[in-house]
Amino acid sequence: MGEVIATRAAYGKALVKFGETVPELIVMDADLAGATMTNGFAKAFPERFLDMGIAEADMMGVAAGLAACGKKVFATSFAMFAAGRAWEQVRNSICYPRLGVKVVGSHGGLSVGEDGATHQCIEDFAIMRAIPGMTVLCPCDGHEMEQAVKALIDYDGPAYMRLGRLAVETVTDSVEGYRFELGKGVTLLDGSDVTIIAVGMMVQEALKAAGLLKADGISARVIDMHTIKPLDEELVLAAARETGAVVTSEEANVIGGLGSAVCELLSARCPVPVIRHGVNDQFGRSGKAPLVLQAYGLTAEVIAEKAREAVELKGRQAGSLGAL
Repeated sequence: MGEVIATRAAYGKALVKFGETVPELIVMDADLAGATMTNGFAKAFPERFLDMGIAEADMMGVAAGLAACGKKVFATSFAMFAAGRAWEQVRNSICYPRLGVKVVGSHGGLSVGEDGATHQCIEDFAIMRAIPGMTVLCPCDGHEMEQAVKALIDYDGPAYMRLGRLAVETVTDSVEGYRFELGKGVTLLDGSDVTIIAVGMMVQEALKAAGLLKADGISARVIDMHTIKPLDEELVLAAARETGAVVTSEEANVIGGLGSAVCELLSARCPVPVIRHGVNDQFGRSGKAPLVLQAYGLTAEVIAEKAREAVELKGRQAGSLGAL
């Protein structure tokens, strides 16, 4: 079992690590440094940390100004505020002039738990993905998060990255040949009957689902699609052609996020059965995070159910074509 660590904690550690060798790195927060874990950077490099208070829109404007002056800026807040409250400033002040600000939304998805629907941001993938030129990503574990931070420091352009509140098992550090690259997914497990494409903490659930499916004699391929935009089209197309059925899984609304991106691609270039797994256009609710996730079906068991449905649909389509 790999290290169990929240991606927000790994993010905070990565900022401190790279802050030692990247003097242009500036970290900003909106009165949430203790929760987003940017407080470590604030302690290590107080002259390069700016707490903007509860003023997220202002933070994005200042971040844009700093980026225009050559700084590498990470502007951090809760996903609901970074992607939601400050959306106009992100669009017009950061993305329109294509400035190198990294907008970081912590506490994304239903796993925020007790904070409830108002803070459980399930729309961030969709609304950030809709902005022209915006890169959108959500690393699945601590190992991947560190590499994502390094890649974003080196990336000259705007990006949105989601962090999670819950501690999750590290699964990517043991993958042979693993290499993080923006816009390139990673095949964590090979399979021939169905492909599960997951993002964020649903990657771990997808791997568990593959184990459940194996017991049924179903071979599942698992892809960690850490970057939702730009989507790794080559990897998705190859998986669709080779397995013939796809399930997408995300801790977000199924409308507009990973599932939509995959469907948009495959409907045009390789029509195969695709089942989107995630939050079914509902608001969240308050409760212990594991119970909330279970209530909304964001579990390995439900992913396995969706995969069985996709395999069945594939079989039906093959039968229909054979009858022609």
